[in-house]
Amino acid sequence: VPMRPGMGHGHDAAQGDAAPLAEDAHGDAPVAIDLAQTRVDLRGAINLGGLFDSLQVRGTYGDYSHVEMEGDEEGTRFNAEGVEIRADLVQNTKGGWRGRSGILYKTRKLIVRGPEAVTPDNTVTRLGLFTLQSYRLGAFEIEGAGRYERATVRSQPAGFDRAYDLWSGAAGLSFRPADEWKLGINYVRGARAPAPEELLSDGLHVATQAYEIGDTAFAPERSDGFEAYLRHDGERLSLSLTAYLTDFDNLIAAVPTGAERDGAPEFAYRQLPARYKGFEASASWKALTFGSGALTLDAAADYTHARLKGIGPVPRIPPLRLRGGAEVQHGTVRLRGEVEWNRKQDRVADFETPVAGFTLVNLSADWHPLGEDGPLTLVLSADNLFDVEARRAASFTRDFVPLPGRDIRVSAKISF
Repeated sequence: VPMRPGMGHGHDAAQGDAAPLAEDAHGDAPVAIDLAQTRVDLRGAINLGGLFDSLQVRGTYGDYSHVEMEGDEEGTRFNAEGVEIRADLVQNTKGGWRGRSGILYKTRKLIVRGPEAVTPDNTVTRLGLFTLQSYRLGAFEIEGAGRYERATVRSQPAGFDRAYDLWSGAAGLSFRPADEWKLGINYVRGARAPAPEELLSDGLHVATQAYEIGDTAFAPERSDGFEAYLRHDGERLSLSLTAYLTDFDNLIAAVPTGAERDGAPEFAYRQLPARYKGFEASASWKALTFGSGALTLDAAADYTHARLKGIGPVPRIPPLRLRGGAEVQHGTVRLRGEVEWNRKQDRVADFETPVAGFTLVNLSADWHPLGEDGPLTLVLSADNLFDVEARRAASFTRDFVPLPGRDIRVSAKISF
């Protein structure tokens, strides 16, 4: 079950080699990350007959490592290796009934070495079975989904080995008053196993500038969510509006305690009832067409209000965000301008600092010299054109690391 913006767990990922993060809590040497990643994806399908349309298989292998550099000296080293395999059996549509069922296997091994090893070495394995079904009756469609997952978290150094049985499901009803319009409601019962960081952390995490403490007694995180939506998909106009409300029985969140350890604020993972509510909206309008080109205008907005019951705001929740863009495409050339406005976020958790609002302006142009479907793309981009200081409220390191300043680059991409 997908999480809403601001509801994710984990830490910000660095982008680029040796990306500066923060000042070391133990001294004045700047901390940076030197990282490398290898990823291999495989996809395939077998066409079937009768009740089933096809068997679709996807597989991914990833090998990730990074070193936290403290000045010119190597600090903590992280190595993660994982495999994910998914197989979907897709049904043929029969009398308005369609769906798919499948199996998902995922494993990830994390090894941490160095003085800032916040979380001990661990292995996470997930095996899931799922089905998604829908039945269309005239202008109405009934949808349902179910999933069972067994998640196992093991850490030999910590002497921890625990399995979680997770059941989740969803049900929905939609109505099409016309071919281009659809409105509906959904109910989702979610379940998530605690992450190793939430269970086993105990130490100073330099990248987040916080001393983090986990809890091995956590139960699976469970939630009940409702959403209502309206969608339009026309020849020139498309739009989507969704409002949602999710209640968590026991949300896992890193909550500041107000204490300090090793010169950094202390955050303890806790399991608390919580409520998330908000909306997401987007629209795209093909305003003008000419010859082999078109002018398209688009806009989007999203907002999340999240509260830990009996405590206050959930930490690191993004504010209201508005985005608008214009794109001109003519033959193999595409020009785009985009403005993103973020409201200030002064509804923050205890011991968090408010985040100032900001506006980003981005421009880009790309050209496909060998044709629209050709393998070569040349790109000229200018992000944060006016070089404003901007900080994401969802970032652990927002007080230390702003978003990049003005970034102008020319690049070439070859696809094969």
